[in-house]
Amino acid sequence: MSNLTPEEIRKALHENHLLPHGAARNAQAEALAAAAEVCGDRALFRNALVTLIDAYEYSSERTRMMVPFARLLQEYDRDPGTFDRGEAHSLFWRFKWVSGQIINSPEIPLASAAGYLEDMERRYRLAGYSERAVRQSEYYLADAIGDDERAERAVAAWQAAERDEMSDCHACETNSQGAFWATKGDDAKAIEIWEPVLAGKQTCQEEPHRVLARSLLPLLRQGRFDEARAHHLRGYRLARGNESLLRSIGQHIEFCALTGNEARGLEILFDHDTHLKPLTDVKAQLDFHGGVLVLLERLTTLGHGAGASVPYEGSAHSVDELYAVLRAGCLDIARRFDARNGNSRVSDRFLARLGRAPLVDVLPLGVRSSALPQAAPTAVPTPVPTRTPVPAKPANPAVPDASARAGVDASAERARHARDQGHPGADALWSQLAVRVAALPESEVDPLLAADLADHRAVSAARAGAPEAAELLAAARDRYRALGQAERAALAELRLAGVAAQAGADPTETRRLLATAFGAAEALDPADPARARRIARAELTTIRLEPYLRSIEAAHEHDESGHDAGHEQDHGHAELAAELYSFITSYAQALPDVAAEAEEMLGRVILAQADPERALSSLAASADRAVAAGCPWQAVDALVLRAGVLLSLGRPEEAEEAARSGLEHAAELTDPEEQGVVRLTLADTLLRRRDGAEEAAEHALTAAHWFDQAGLSADGGAQARLLLARAYARTERYADAAEVVQSTLPDLLEHGEQQAVFVREFLGDLLREVRDLPASAEQYLHAAELTKDWEDPRPQAGFAQAAADQLAGTELVREAVAAYERALELYRRAGGAPVAEARILRSSAWLALREEVTADTVAAARALMDEAAGVLEAASAADPQDPELRAELAQTWHQSAQVLDRQVRAMEGADEENDDEGGAESAASAVTALGEAELTALRLEEIRLWDRAAVVYAELGHDHLEDRFQCMNNAAWTEQELGRPEAGVERITALMEELRALPEGVTQEWMLPNAERIIARLRA
Repeated sequence: MSNLTPEEIRKALHENHLLPHGAARNAQAEALAAAAEVCGDRALFRNALVTLIDAYEYSSERTRMMVPFARLLQEYDRDPGTFDRGEAHSLFWRFKWVSGQIINSPEIPLASAAGYLEDMERRYRLAGYSERAVRQSEYYLADAIGDDERAERAVAAWQAAERDEMSDCHACETNSQGAFWATKGDDAKAIEIWEPVLAGKQTCQEEPHRVLARSLLPLLRQGRFDEARAHHLRGYRLARGNESLLRSIGQHIEFCALTGNEARGLEILFDHDTHLKPLTDVKAQLDFHGGVLVLLERLTTLGHGAGASVPYEGSAHSVDELYAVLRAGCLDIARRFDARNGNSRVSDRFLARLGRAPLVDVLPLGVRSSALPQAAPTAVPTPVPTRTPVPAKPANPAVPDASARAGVDASAERARHARDQGHPGADALWSQLAVRVAALPESEVDPLLAADLADHRAVSAARAGAPEAAELLAAARDRYRALGQAERAALAELRLAGVAAQAGADPTETRRLLATAFGAAEALDPADPARARRIARAELTTIRLEPYLRSIEAAHEHDESGHDAGHEQDHGHAELAAELYSFITSYAQALPDVAAEAEEMLGRVILAQADPERALSSLAASADRAVAAGCPWQAVDALVLRAGVLLSLGRPEEAEEAARSGLEHAAELTDPEEQGVVRLTLADTLLRRRDGAEEAAEHALTAAHWFDQAGLSADGGAQARLLLARAYARTERYADAAEVVQSTLPDLLEHGEQQAVFVREFLGDLLREVRDLPASAEQYLHAAELTKDWEDPRPQAGFAQAAADQLAGTELVREAVAAYERALELYRRAGGAPVAEARILRSSAWLALREEVTADTVAAARALMDEAAGVLEAASAADPQDPELRAELAQTWHQSAQVLDRQVRAMEGADEENDDEGGAESAASAVTALGEAELTALRLEEIRLWDRAAVVYAELGHDHLEDRFQCMNNAAWTEQELGRPEAGVERITALMEELRALPEGVTQEWMLPNAERIIARLRA
């Protein structure tokens, strides 16, 4: 590379600016600096040194900038006069960067660091700069070496000094000043200072990225969980993959470790595993690896120290192994700093970071993360505060904390009461009781309690579909019979029938078991209060199973005869509904909870009969009966279904009322899937409300958490996250929404083609909003691919056009042109889309002029604009009064005039260059210079087009007043260029008179003042 010409080096330096930050860009910048030094062009060498310093600054090799900066400073000291104003500013600006790297390099003695700071102060003073940047650097030094008094003084002097062109941008200063208070332990003050950056009022290349990461733990400690969650989602998206922000990446990993999101933290670690090695910038290594160590220690506490595999230096390591390696490396760095500083400040801060305890139990983030494998803790978990931001698992009836037999009897009574009541917490109580009983000698266990525990195990096996369920139930039944518990034995008989049906037994056998269960219920002592309940249960189970048994028999008959069973199915629904009506009538007063169950079943049957209004009535009655019976949790399913039906009928207010009632009654539900469903339903209803998005997001977030707990992340969890993202988008939290959708995208794409298309389009829209244009275009192209086989080509055309629109905003001009061409072809194949065709042609025209303005590109652009006008004129001929067509035609004339104006500017530029070069060749990037007559003709055509557009805009009314104003303004200035300023004044004056005559509120406030300024400037 040393043989490159100066021009080749300049071109390579420009190309180097386009490379992503990192080792490759640094290596290229190093080679170019060496080549520039050899070529002997001192200005070029200085430029190459600046390029190299900048490359280091935004990488993990920051400390290497000190050598090229020293060379640049030597160049300046050799002859300051060779540095123009821009080069001098560039040199002095980078003084601050090097100051930070000297402080962050433990091998540089304190005396040298202090001497550099003194030299910086002297040079700034001689150059006439404020001391503000110097005091800021002094604060960094004082804080690093543990001189807190000096740090306080430096901050005060920094804030008091005048801002000037050497001051860091407002966002960077705000970051550092907030960090000062955070290190002092004043989280509230730090957050207050950071607010302008967090709110987007102060930004720069690395802000709000860094402040968002720094604010995470202070927000958690302040109990501001929603903000912390949002800052993580938005902040990590900004910082991800940026190696100059490794400190921030480490803070996001630490945040995940301290909020119960260890799996998410591990995913972030995997995304940046190439930096799990000794780094050139040891301070970046200490900061990044410190956050990783917090996560690794938390994983060990949770029992994953030996099992989980993490990458390091090209091979897999256990969590414990990686922890040992990284900790040793960080401690070595910290001790090197301590030795340089003469105190233990750096080690103390590092060890304090590793000792942090979780700040919340679980803070759901909304994003999908792979679950960690189950593991038994190898250490006693650190206690966590009770201020968890999401509902803990609904509390079950408490079991007294008593040892051995002391509390077993009381616990058994509670478990039996919950069981008999049908309480959702009964299973947990029996499970807890089983653990206690297992600790007792078998001889001391009450036989009835042993039978109850055996029954609980059998029921659990039946719910799980275990093959041994029937055997366990039969054993439990026999135990109950031996103890004289006929009522419990009768219930076991009924469950045996259910297990048989579940296992696909022959209908005859299942009916035999049902008859046995019914007989056992009827045989109970008439004085037994449970007799009526057992009979009712047997009847309802028979009603529920009989349609299933008949369907099996009908399917068998169909296989033999080929007879259509559709009519029989309709008849079966009617018969089942009649049986349920009869059952409800019989038991409504005596057993309202059982009647409520039957009423819900009836509602579902009526829905199958396509009678939603009657179904709504039954579902409401079911919920009312359950609540009246003291079993509110039983009302939840009916209310959730009722809400869904009401939504389908377009009655969102009633649906919301039902969903809220469902959530209210779900307080004691222990099944995480049920908790997720009820919250997802409420979130869906709230999102139909104009002002319901924020609350919808809260419920969708919690729903996703519960579905994850149920192991349904790919199903209910994916739908909850999609709804969460929609709610975020509604409140303009586009970055958060995009992060949520991308995290669960593979799951969402598995739920059918229609949803896949919607999700691709939705994600494309979100990425467009956050200005990630290439990624947005990619999603639209995926959507186009999904729709390519649809009969109607317009959806594919629309997605291709959307992709092209995004690509047009990037450097990918050829790709944008190809996408526009494909969209145009599809629209023309479909027909009837003149507006879409015209917009594509106009966009293509501007792309033709993107890279250079030549005679050929101008001709191409004008041809495309003319083609767009022709498409619209042909469509308007068929429907002359269509306002959309007329507005688009006016816009096409408007933009055609702008293309001509671009041509005029390029021609004028060519003239000026020719004049400068004394008649030399015109620039290749400009159109050929023409004479004054040609320029005049072009300007007159511009005016004609703007006038045509303005006339149409005027006819279209007040909605196009701004477009008309712009046309008139452009025409007026073109008149001035033609040497006719008064003609321009007349145009704007006439427009002002019209504006003043319009009703109040029609004219925008800026129009009249702008018109007056235009007239004044034209006359000047």
